[in-house]
Amino acid sequence: MRLWVGVLVVAVVCAAAANVLLGRYTVTIPDFLAIVGGERIPGATFIVMQDKLPRTITGVLVGLCFGAAGALLQRLLRNPLASPDIIGISQGASAFAVAGIVFFGATGLAVSGLAFLGALAVIAIGYAVTRTQRLAGTQFILVGLALAAGGHALISWLLSRTDIRTAADSVRWLAGSLNNATWQRIVILLLCAAVLLPLTVLAARALKPLELGDDTAQSLGSAAVRSRLLVVVTAGALCAAATAIVGPLAFVAFLAGPIARRLVPGAAVGTAALVGALLVVLADFAAANFFGDHVVPVGVITGALGAPFLILTLITANPNRKAR
Repeated sequence: MRLWVGVLVVAVVCAAAANVLLGRYTVTIPDFLAIVGGERIPGATFIVMQDKLPRTITGVLVGLCFGAAGALLQRLLRNPLASPDIIGISQGASAFAVAGIVFFGATGLAVSGLAFLGALAVIAIGYAVTRTQRLAGTQFILVGLALAAGGHALISWLLSRTDIRTAADSVRWLAGSLNNATWQRIVILLLCAAVLLPLTVLAARALKPLELGDDTAQSLGSAAVRSRLLVVVTAGALCAAATAIVGPLAFVAFLAGPIARRLVPGAAVGTAALVGALLVVLADFAAANFFGDHVVPVGVITGALGAPFLILTLITANPNRKAR
């Protein structure tokens, strides 16, 4: 497992370096080091410091958040479909963000704040509805699907009642993009990481007895209800923070866990987080360089990757065996 973790770390670093140095505008390593050191190179300094480097750092951070969030939920609910994309967390964030854009003309960090609240609202509703069933995986996913459907309906209604310009702004946010990456948003993400990283470590530890079942967990002295609440809140906050900054990047949280488990059987949450970071950075490189002069939102690329993977998961799932 340590070997694969090391390989993934190197892969993320290499992908990040390629995203900064290569593409439509290439930057040599000496020029990059000079720019980071404070030297001003006409044209190159702006492209590196205001576009490529913030996009790449943001991509790594949100990928880590989405990957860890998806792995936590999938392991807790023992179902590969239990990701923020499927159970309504992303839709809740999107609904709140679009409502802010349509009703209040919200922009920038105001939209991010509303998206964060929307994601946490879905988590709170899902937990409140299913806690009497001990947060059983099937019930939580079904409630999440219902909330996701409601979020989609609300978004469609909001877009239908606003003007074309506002609707276009909303659709661009819904696509999920790193185009608005700034150093200010990176600082916010780092502050969130400083709070959520210790919680993620605790949540991952709390998962071990919970995966043995309620009776076993309680016999080992684990406070099952509190442990579940910790895992759900942590996963929701990770997804909320990432979605608030870049919008709903489709299927990153869904893909990271299964890919990590295929690489490393019994992969830890940290491994899934690294896979999520790698997915986002590679998708951003493809979005920025493989479609001519048009920069495609990175959420389009991740959605295109996730859709066939979801179909494959449904086809290969064994209904007589619980998902890992």
